[in-house]
Amino acid sequence: MPSGDFLGNVDNPLNTLGSGYGDVANTGGGLVGFLSNVLRFIAIAGGMWALFNMVLAGFQYISSGHDPKQTAVAWQKIYMSLIGLVIIVASYALAAILGFLLFGNATAILNPQIYGPGE
Repeated sequence: MPSGDFLGNVDNPLNTLGSGYGDVANTGGGLVGFLSNVLRFIAIAGGMWALFNMVLAGFQYISSGHDPKQTAVAWQKIYMSLIGLVIIVASYALAAILGFLLFGNATAILNPQIYGPGE
């Protein structure tokens, strides 16, 4: 059995790379793409943390019995988690509105495009 049949075909990646700055917008790479992905990751992690906090606050509320202090602490956690989710959603909405008003594209701030000398 030839090794090419077992491993499959491997193309040289140097033949498929773009030529310089003109292809940066097409690949979505570079520092701007990295920062966009980092912001997206932070928003997702914040949403997951808020959901986790709300579940824990729900358990705390259920297990508080009729103790007013424990119930108040649980409700405070629920309110703070909801406020955090509202801030995350509002920041994306504000970025989309500003991108649409300033650049004519709602994703201009959230997913920027870089144009090099070739474009």
